Amino acid sequence: MARTVVIGAGMGAMAAAARLAAAGHRVTVCERSDTYGGAVRRHERDGFGFDTGPGLLHLPAVWRDLFVKTGREPLEECAGLERVEPAVRHVLADGTGLVLPGGSRARVVGALDAAFGAGTGERWSELLVRAREVWEATRRPLLEEPLTAAADRAALGRDPYPARRYGLLRRRAATLSRAVRAELRDPRPAALLESCVLGWGLDPRTAPASALVLPYLEQTFGTWYVAGGLRALADAVHERCLARGVEFRFGTGVSRITVAGGRAAGVELADGTGLAADTVVCGAGPRSPYEEEAPDGPGSPEGGGDAHRGPGSAPGRLTVLLALRGARPAGTAHRTVVHLSAPGKAVRTVTVLRPGDPALVPDGGHESAVLSVTVPPHRAGAPRPGAVLTDPEWPEAVDWTAPGAAERLADEALAAVDAAGEALGGRLLWREVRTPADTERETGAPGGAVPAPALAGADGAFLRAANPAPLPGLYRVGGWAHPGGGLAHAGMSGALVAGLVVEGDGWRGSR
Repeated sequence: MARTVVIGAGMGAMAAAARLAAAGHRVTVCERSDTYGGAVRRHERDGFGFDTGPGLLHLPAVWRDLFVKTGREPLEECAGLERVEPAVRHVLADGTGLVLPGGSRARVVGALDAAFGAGTGERWSELLVRAREVWEATRRPLLEEPLTAAADRAALGRDPYPARRYGLLRRRAATLSRAVRAELRDPRPAALLESCVLGWGLDPRTAPASALVLPYLEQTFGTWYVAGGLRALADAVHERCLARGVEFRFGTGVSRITVAGGRAAGVELADGTGLAADTVVCGAGPRSPYEEEAPDGPGSPEGGGDAHRGPGSAPGRLTVLLALRGARPAGTAHRTVVHLSAPGKAVRTVTVLRPGDPALVPDGGHESAVLSVTVPPHRAGAPRPGAVLTDPEWPEAVDWTAPGAAERLADEALAAVDAAGEALGGRLLWREVRTPADTERETGAPGGAVPAPALAGADGAFLRAANPAPLPGLYRVGGWAHPGGGLAHAGMSGALVAGLVVEGDGWRGSR
């Protein structure tokens, strides 16, 4: 029986562990913190519950596949999935509001025409047809095949968005913002797509046009909620690991990879003891214990970076957890995106999640809500933030532990959503604010950065570290490895690494 040590108990790491155990490996997971799930956590207080990481799920088929391949009980028997309908409500900076339904092209076209004028919906549909071309060109290399060599990176460095075919953007790189504004001819509907990309942790002004695949995925495959919150999905995956015989060691840090015969031979733990292994799978993030053995670590040309910057410069998220008196009003949208910047300016949004889940409140006379803002990462000693939501440019980093920094931004965010008609401030019992500094402390991600999905284009600048490390027997998994961040992508990284370990480094995915 082959022995595998998995470093970290994030979602991608657990996905790999469950699949490897189902394939007959003896798997031990070493997690430095006291729990599993990575950033997928829950905060509980006074009978209220909140997701402190992602609150919605895309491409649930990835996790359905995990449960099919690792046991008898399907995902739906282990975690309740509900499609979010309507998909999202938007309130633009000029006061324009619209609700985008899910699963109906005709209704989406009607909503866009009603909000922005006749013809807008058809142009939107034509744009997403081109996004479908991106999906068809990149689905296999970006989601279903491991990233293993420089040749893979070179092929994915070309943006598959068909801008030139349509006479667009001939002299400049086709960024997401340039593409949608040229095609939609109106910055207001363009702002909807830009905000979607921002929600994945990408700047639409620098992300390649291929980032249109992200709103395409949401509109085509839907947005889903897990009953009890996204933490319930982490619970289900952890339980599946245990059922397959995976051993978890919490509070167990790894200091380094041990090497014998030119390949990974196990790990040395922080307490000086060792674990022997035939294979090591590292889901520890961009600053991992194998960097000395892996010269192509994240941030280098071979290892992948984050939008031309190191992982610590990638954006983080500030979340405001709201405990509210009074029941959730009938007809409240699960997700509302409040746009704070005028068309043509840098994208600034506050996302409001109001799930209406009875498992997250003490009784029917209360409601829980979460505000989320994409913000600069944390760096101790960096300048204190100003009015981040209205600044024309973000600072490179912010000291989120500076007195008043987080509370000031939380005040701005709550005032913005109240001005957009959410009316939450007057119902507030209490709130808690979580910043990238909290994310860094809990997950170890430098600066509390949140990894974005890998994208084709921009000469490979938006790709992640290859799944096999240069050191034989060592593999990378999770949001900082191929195919990048997001729950679906992390789950796919687990499937890809398990395939490489079981089938060998020449494996190219199931066909």
